[in-house]
Parts: sequence; structure tokens; C-alpha cells
Amino acid sequence: MMNSNADKTIKLSLYINYFVFAILLNSVGIVIAKSINVYGVNEIEASILEAFKDLPIAIVSFFVASFLPRLGYKNAMLIALAIVFIGCLGMRFANSFWAAKMMFLSVGVSFALIKLSVYSLVGVVTSTPQQHSSLMSSIEGFFMVGIASAYFLFPAFYSDTNVDAWLNVYLVLCGFIALSFLFLAFSGVQIPGETAGTNWKEDIKSSLTLITVPLVLVFICAAFFFVMIEQGIMTWLPRFNEKIFSFSEKLSVQMASLLAISLAVGRFIAGWLSKKISWAVIVIGCALLSIALLLAILPQLSAAGECKKLSSFADVPALGFMLPLIGLFIAPVYPLLNSAVLSHLPKNLHAPMSGLIIISSALGGTIGSRIVGILFKNIGGVNAFYFLTVPIVLLIVSVLVIQRIISRSSKNHLITNRA
Repeated sequence: MMNSNADKTIKLSLYINYFVFAILLNSVGIVIAKSINVYGVNEIEASILEAFKDLPIAIVSFFVASFLPRLGYKNAMLIALAIVFIGCLGMRFANSFWAAKMMFLSVGVSFALIKLSVYSLVGVVTSTPQQHSSLMSSIEGFFMVGIASAYFLFPAFYSDTNVDAWLNVYLVLCGFIALSFLFLAFSGVQIPGETAGTNWKEDIKSSLTLITVPLVLVFICAAFFFVMIEQGIMTWLPRFNEKIFSFSEKLSVQMASLLAISLAVGRFIAGWLSKKISWAVIVIGCALLSIALLLAILPQLSAAGECKKLSSFADVPALGFMLPLIGLFIAPVYPLLNSAVLSHLPKNLHAPMSGLIIISSALGGTIGSRIVGILFKNIGGVNAFYFLTVPIVLLIVSVLVIQRIISRSSKNHLITNRA
């Protein structure tokens, strides 16, 4: 059992690492827009950056999740920070679409290690489902603060006279990564890890056994649908702002920050509400409100005509401010879903379950972003965003099934008979 100081240090480490990777991971929409404008690729070609980010997350999570407790959560996070440091330097000095692919590859590999560690450690430092849900929501909320920071950090380096000036942001990010590495390396905290078995063969067996649990199977579908929604919006909103609202490149990115801010606020609120209201009620209610918002805004954009390029917040129409508010409603879904499943599993299965969460999330993000990118190019941004109502409906169905499984079955019935 860790003392309170060690517990606080671990939590602080989780927040710092998540903040750094939030900026890097969710800069993909910004880099996609830059790749189109600077490197001359089209929307479909640029959407491959999402795959370079997400597929390594899925692959590394699949192979590493069961072994992570044996490697050590602290060691895994240090390795991740070292890898992404090199990736950011490469992007700064190579300055090409190929370098962007390699940078996101390094981000994906590293984030798999970080997220596996974070999700496993939430179970280590909490003791009840309510504490788990609250900490998970606050950490994910801080992640959104990092995303919002990205939308202001990157444009701060834009220049009308130097097309490559934006790359200097990666030197700043390298500084953040180095600080995070040093803080963790010299923290002196030894983090315990619980393995699923007594050796690596049993670890793999226990991980594969999870796939036979109905709760886990339905959850994988729910996580897949949610990330398809979130990444479809988050990745393409800068481009959507630029093409549909006729915002300048800089304003498009800055306005996309409102989505991240909405997501952060929504997750902090969810952390508080989850102590008082059923997680399923919150998630289903938010999903329905998300559909209502899309159906209220998108028809008006379909009817909007071309307008001059806008470069100031004062020129932004009301609809430009309303669309990012969808973040308030989709924000609570992911952390509450994750917490609902993890808190109903034994702690020694949290690492392999975290691997399944990350794999389904990564595939959902890649496929969602790719589909929206293809639709964006072929039928336009407004019609592409209409598509997002489909995974929202499927998410609601999945949540209803998960809630039914949880209400009918105890943790021991779900796991003990299969592990």
C-alpha cells in the first residue's frame, strides 16, 4: 500500500503525461490541414496520418498489455517519453509529409505505453467504483485541457512570411516532454503492478479470456463507436471550419479549440455527476443531445452560401460557436464507459482490459477519421458530419446492453467462471 505522498506523486505524473500526449495526439487535425496546404496532399491522402497514429496504438497495446506490469508502469512511461521526443525532433528538422507520418508513428507507439500505464494505475490508486469513475473523468478532462492548449500553441507559431515557422512548435513540445521525463525519472516512486497470471503464458491466456466475457465484447463495440464519433469531429473540424465557414487557416484551428474546451468542461462535470447519477443515464442523455445538436445545426449550414474569408473572432457567425458545443455532450461518454467496465473487473485484469480499450479506440479513431475524410472529399463536409449520427445511435444501443449485463450479473459471475 502506498503512502499519501506517493499516491499524490503518481496522480500528478498521470496528469502531466496525459497533458503532453493530448497536445501531440490531437494535433493530427492541425497537421492534416497543414499537409493539405503546405505539402500539397488531398483530404484522402492526408487522412492516412490518423492511421499512422492509431494503428501503432492498437498493435503495441495488443502485444504489450499483458506484459506491462512485468515491465513496470514507470519504465513504460519513461520509454514512451524518450521515443516521442525523437519523433518530435524528426518532424521539426525533416519537414515533410513523410516526417509527419513518422512523427505520428512515434506518438502512437508511445501513447499506447502511456495510456496502458495510466488506465492500469487508476485502479491502483482508487478503491471504489465511484472513486475510479471520478478520477478517470478528471484525468480525461485534463487530457482535453491539453487538446485545447494545442489549438492555441500551434497557431502561435504560424507566420504569413515563413511557411515553415509552425514547425518550431515541436521544439517547445520537446521541452515539455523532457520536463515530464525528468519529473518521472527522479520522482523516486516505485509503482506496483498486478499481473494477470504467474508467468507470461498465463498473462496471455487471461487476456484472451476477457474476449469471451459478454460485458467486454459489448463494451469494445461501444468504445469503437464513440471514438469514431469523437475523432471524426475532432480531426476534421479545423478543415470543416476552413471550408464550410470560410475561416482563415489560423482562425479555423483556434475555433476548433472550443471543441476541446467543451470536451474538458463536459468531462469535469461528468466526474461530479457520476457520483450522483447513473453512468448509463448520463451517457444516453448526452448521446441524444448530441444528435439533436447536429440535426439542428447541419441543415442551416447546408443552406449557407459562400462568404468572404473570415480571420477574426468578431466575424464568426453564431453557428460557428454552436457546433463545437457538441463536445459538452460527447465528453462524458468515454471515461464513464471505461470506468464502468474496469471497475467491474479484478485489478489484475485492468492492464489487459486497458489494452482492449485502447485497441478498439484506435481502430475506431482510424476508421472514423478515414470515413469522414473520404466523405468530406466526395460529398462535402456538411454531409460527412451527418454520417456521425449513425455511430451515435449504435453507441446508445451498446450502452443499453452493457447496463443490462451489469445489472443482471455480479463481477464474480462475469469473471471467475471464465478466468
